[in-house]
Amino acid sequence: MRPTMLAPRSLRKAAVPPVLLSDPTPGSLQPTRLAVHLNGAGSSCSAYLASGCRVYKIEISMDGAMLSKGKESLLIPDNSQVINSSVVDRCPHRSEIQSVALAEGEGDNCLILGTVDSYGHLIVSRLDIMADDIDRTSYSVPPRDCGVGEGSWAGICFSPTQRSMVAVARQLCKSIDIYDQDIHVRSLRALWYPSSFSFVQCSPQVNESNSLLAIAEGSQLSIWDLRMNNNGGCVQRISGSIGDIIYSVCSSPSGPIAIGGTDRAVTIYDPRRWSALSRWVGCSKYEITGLSFSSVDQSFIYVQGVDYEITCGRWKESERAFSFRGDSNWLGFSKCANTDVVAGWCESGSIFIADARQM
Repeated sequence: MRPTMLAPRSLRKAAVPPVLLSDPTPGSLQPTRLAVHLNGAGSSCSAYLASGCRVYKIEISMDGAMLSKGKESLLIPDNSQVINSSVVDRCPHRSEIQSVALAEGEGDNCLILGTVDSYGHLIVSRLDIMADDIDRTSYSVPPRDCGVGEGSWAGICFSPTQRSMVAVARQLCKSIDIYDQDIHVRSLRALWYPSSFSFVQCSPQVNESNSLLAIAEGSQLSIWDLRMNNNGGCVQRISGSIGDIIYSVCSSPSGPIAIGGTDRAVTIYDPRRWSALSRWVGCSKYEITGLSFSSVDQSFIYVQGVDYEITCGRWKESERAFSFRGDSNWLGFSKCANTDVVAGWCESGSIFIADARQM
């Protein structure tokens, strides 16, 4: 029986209006300042991107793009129209925003937008995607140390099952704080500087209450159980090659956990035995800073390199399916929830959106 294939349907390119944002701030190495959402029947895609202390919303048309391919399955983009663009006025940060995340809210037209800045200040807002004016509840959580010290990369991650639960990582503080809305639940203390993290999505036998958190810290992948107090909550440590740094970690709903970084390889771990299932070497020419499993077929994974390229391929067979390139370095990388619409935001102001389906 021939295996199913994930095939691209289109690749679109849109430009952030220079009047809205002409010169984005550099941010950090991690491309965590972009989050995308596919609207309604898929006629448009909303991109939320952060630069400086502001978040911008760009609505891009998803109609009528043609698929063109170049050498080695490289997709050629088709220009797309920006339907609407605006400043999201519910994110009053005082320092540079480092991460943006989206989660599904209650009802069809509700989204939850979370942002965190370089000092760990968290702001969560509920957005009405059908209305231009955002008039829903919002809450703000200041950092535990009141923002003293030096700013650094900070990340945000919503729990996939409990939308009110959110985790915030701060790199230089070596800390991960867990909140239930604006109530602080607990803090995790990493040994090394955290650079990426994700709630582990796997079978109920392994992760009964979705309380596991995977954290990339230095060359190690650490697993934390939010219900445990022994050893600070850390239940497993997997060491990579000495000197390598893991820049990205992601989890698949079927269980496997993927990591990538300076070794330019994607390693997949089995959460039942914490052993490596597969290793895709050479899937990126440069350091890997973004990973996301396919929602359509979880035997595929999207790999974002620190250069211009995003690649999709089978992680078990180490086989490339297709790829596309930006026109400058990536500032953001994001995949829509529950569908294979993948976006990258370049420092030139271009946004590239790939749409893939199962053949």
